[in-house]
Amino acid sequence: MGCPDSELSILITDDKHIEELNRKYLQRTGPTNVISFSLQEGEFSNINPEILGDVVISYDTALREAVQANMSFDERFYYLLIHGILHIFGFDHENNEHDAEIMEKKTEELLNKYTNDLL
Repeated sequence: MGCPDSELSILITDDKHIEELNRKYLQRTGPTNVISFSLQEGEFSNINPEILGDVVISYDTALREAVQANMSFDERFYYLLIHGILHIFGFDHENNEHDAEIMEKKTEELLNKYTNDLL
């Protein structure tokens, strides 16, 4: 995605912790599967431009979703990781259906490109 010398923080946590983050930073209730915090936006984004941001994934929710979708945990985890990274790069699925379709296609493209050898 054009940033070979960049850094990304990944935190794998539980539903309780991601629920706290969801409430504190997004003003939403309940746990979620993934939250992204971009360090490429905002007032201080130029301080350390090689640090992209943080992706937080709930192991509990990812596992539950994998079971419900009859897929492996690894498949669900990589999907959520790519989804979270795309949010850091400005992709969004919450504003309108067109943007959601673009994000879904990009997620699937990257999932197929980078995970074939891993899964």
